[in-house]
Amino acid sequence: MTTTSINIDGRLVGLDQPPLIIAEMSGNHNHSLSRAMEIVDAAAAAGAHALKLQTYTADTMTLNINEGEFYIDDSSSLWAGNSLYNLYCEAYTPWDWHEAIFKRARELGMIPFSTPFDDTAVDFLEDLNVPCYKIASFENTDIPLIRRVAATGKPLIISTGMATVAELDETVRAARGAGCKDLILLKCTSTYPATPQNTNILTIPHMRKLFNCEIGLSDHTMGIGVSVASVSLGATVIEKHFTLCRADGGVDSTFSMEPAELAQLVTESERAWQALGIINYGPTEAEKKSLQHRRSLYVVKNIKMGEALTRENVRAIRPGLGLPTKYMDHVLGKRVSRDVEKGTALNWNLLG
Repeated sequence: MTTTSINIDGRLVGLDQPPLIIAEMSGNHNHSLSRAMEIVDAAAAAGAHALKLQTYTADTMTLNINEGEFYIDDSSSLWAGNSLYNLYCEAYTPWDWHEAIFKRARELGMIPFSTPFDDTAVDFLEDLNVPCYKIASFENTDIPLIRRVAATGKPLIISTGMATVAELDETVRAARGAGCKDLILLKCTSTYPATPQNTNILTIPHMRKLFNCEIGLSDHTMGIGVSVASVSLGATVIEKHFTLCRADGGVDSTFSMEPAELAQLVTESERAWQALGIINYGPTEAEKKSLQHRRSLYVVKNIKMGEALTRENVRAIRPGLGLPTKYMDHVLGKRVSRDVEKGTALNWNLLG
């Protein structure tokens, strides 16, 4: 099992580090650069460690056809009534915004990077010197793209939505064979939003053992519960879509976090990581002072020398400075070697 941390732009990712929290802007900028910058600022203020974009155009994603398989007619989809082309026109982040967004993110202490969807996007992002790459779930079987990204030699994060074990094996082999040394797989459910019941985060430790790499979670559920729970199973990266306000609308706003939620995720995921600790029994250093508040045996009535101990003059009470309570039956009937006042912690020296 992997124990070596991955260095992404100076930040370590691994089981011995707090989870890396990625805020995914996606199309929540609503085609406003100023709003995009506000999202960057809000993500940093909430404590996100990284900010991710998506790098594509409608033409690099699909064809401009408004019927058949190019039209979304599934009434359960958030994007029903759109053609794929029009959806990507609405959702894409203009490429000439990337440099300014990345610069602002860096200035605010975040790691800026993106998801490329074709070779032209990889070339563009290489010119911007991104520190790592992300492959989206819908591209996790695009072996040529994975090889192209892996060939950069930079850390590679791959979402695993929909992928079978066989497909993931092929993907991982392709990435490593093309030069990827630092690989992170994200457990992902490709529904929008996803339900906790359909998230199956018990897969996380199994995936870590199977592929011997860092494992995280790309979380499309509402709230922070699933993400925080994933930390207890070994998730070292958490990615969530992020917006300023869901009510403002946008292609991904429905299942995106707002600033207060992101801040809570940053705090609670680190607390969950801290709570893992080590396998430990017995009092911790912090608990040792509390030992005195256990029950122990105390004299609860004045006793004259030579008088026997009974359940009326000896009781198990707090604090814990007397004999352990397990000795109650042993001391009953024993006689005291001197006068003993009420409130005295019972010890062996008091017995004749």
